[in-house]
Amino acid sequence: MEMLQNQINEMVRLLPEAELKLVIEVVRRFLPDYVATPDDLKHIAMARQELANGETTSFNDVDWD
Repeated sequence: MEMLQNQINEMVRLLPEAELKLVIEVVRRFLPDYVATPDDLKHIAMARQELANGETTSFNDVDWD
């Protein structure tokens, strides 16, 4: 498994930067929905901190119109 991961990593390093967006979208299609990315984890931590600080908006305070 590690050998395959190393091969994939090396191949990705050789790609032009313009192609990386496509590659990441393809890889995401293979991940189950419950896998959080580092970016997801960052935003979850930020949301938890905002909640702990009381920096939230009540559902009733939202103008839905």
